Amino acid sequence: MFRDKTIKDFTDELASKAPVPGGGGASALAGALGIALGNMVGSLTVGKKKYADVEDDIKALMKRAGTLRKELLDCIDEDAACFEPLAAAYSLPAETDEEKAEKEEVMEKALETACKGPFSIMEKACEAIDIIGEFAEKGSRLAVSDAGAGAALCCAALKAASLNIYINTKMMKNRGTAAAFEEKADSLTEEGSAKADRIFETVKGSLRKG
Repeated sequence: MFRDKTIKDFTDELASKAPVPGGGGASALAGALGIALGNMVGSLTVGKKKYADVEDDIKALMKRAGTLRKELLDCIDEDAACFEPLAAAYSLPAETDEEKAEKEEVMEKALETACKGPFSIMEKACEAIDIIGEFAEKGSRLAVSDAGAGAALCCAALKAASLNIYINTKMMKNRGTAAAFEEKADSLTEEGSAKADRIFETVKGSLRKG
């Protein structure tokens, strides 16, 4: 499983010509790193008298963040599994008209399947950005930079995963399905990016003097 590899081994495979892990797996990892930083803010907040009035909120956020971090790590392998049918479809023969028709049908289904992993990553990245926003608002001021960094990483995960949608929809013959997928990806990217940017700018503003 890719999620259980060392950082070095994972990045070595990422840098190779192997089809997986690719942009989807890297996106999922970025999201997991981002929400982990959010949880770090929580860990540095709980138990501090100054933040006693929000401790229950922080603990609840930490529980959600922990679950989401695991899910994003799972997405690394789930994304690879969703890509496998497409990788297999590329190698199908297409010499005769019958073979060409069969390959086109298989490819179409495989392209839709290949979008499932990136969509899952995008949805979880958006949830992570929401959680990090609350950590940034309620958590320890000493760790607010980590919240900003977490938001930036989750935003990167969101945008990167979206490209794995668009590369698949570009090849779809069913333009109705392609348009629906692209509309969903656009919506997730726009909404999540706007939130992440607000968090980042707020954090940056709180750290800079003058």
